[in-house]
Amino acid sequence: MTNGDLALFASGDEGSYWMGNTETPEALWRTNKHDWDDVPYPVARWAQRELLATLHGEDPWLEAYPYLSWFFLPVFMSKDGRESTRTFFREHAAGFPNTDWQQATQFVEDLLATGIMDEYRYLMAGKLGTSTDVDHARMNAAMAEFLAAKILTDAGYEITPEIEVTTGHSLDYRASNPDGQALVEVTRPVNPRERAAGGPVAAVRDTASTKTRGQLSEHGGGAVLFVDCSSFDDTQWQAVADSQPAVGHRPAVIYRVRPTGKAEGYREGTVPLDLAGGVAFLDS
Repeated sequence: MTNGDLALFASGDEGSYWMGNTETPEALWRTNKHDWDDVPYPVARWAQRELLATLHGEDPWLEAYPYLSWFFLPVFMSKDGRESTRTFFREHAAGFPNTDWQQATQFVEDLLATGIMDEYRYLMAGKLGTSTDVDHARMNAAMAEFLAAKILTDAGYEITPEIEVTTGHSLDYRASNPDGQALVEVTRPVNPRERAAGGPVAAVRDTASTKTRGQLSEHGGGAVLFVDCSSFDDTQWQAVADSQPAVGHRPAVIYRVRPTGKAEGYREGTVPLDLAGGVAFLDS
């Protein structure tokens, strides 16, 4: 399109299809919407190949990350979020501090290439959002859920996201293995430098307290709270690791993941998950 948007049309004996990241033409307002999984495979394959080719033509650096490109295609090629979501990886290192963007992006590429999120691609890709500006809080929170998924699967658990509970809320994951299962809710404190007051310890306490007073209190207990401090730099995390502040909820796991794959943290209460394969615990 003349404004840089992309529209794709396909027509055959089984019907006609339109898709794109442009404004929907008025003539198509009353047509049915379908996911890629719902349309004939050749149509879905062609459309995604065209979108990927366009994506890589606009941002050639993404060609080095084929799984990332495919997984986040729904937001990388969205009408409003295409610039902000790509920028989040290229200029903001996917929310990792003191890290070059190539290392951070390769880490996410390798994480996604394991296939642990393939079944939930549309749900999880959409968590980055489609805002025109880089929304650090939202995007970092989304990445925290991906890191939690890595920790759980590295520890040998199968994960299912967005578990509805009786309060009407949804918790981030159900983690299960042959020995049992547990519900997990993930929260990520913002980097202390972006807060009006307080340091890293206060950031951990305040963020966990907000989650505990709200969603987890209404749930009535039982869920494991994951507090992801991966937005903290080395000095900020060391302050948390040294003091190991209480977060007002048990059981809880407080940790930081680095794009090297290293994850370390501590626990509060009796955590009903064996996370030894995913986190090196300071309190072991």
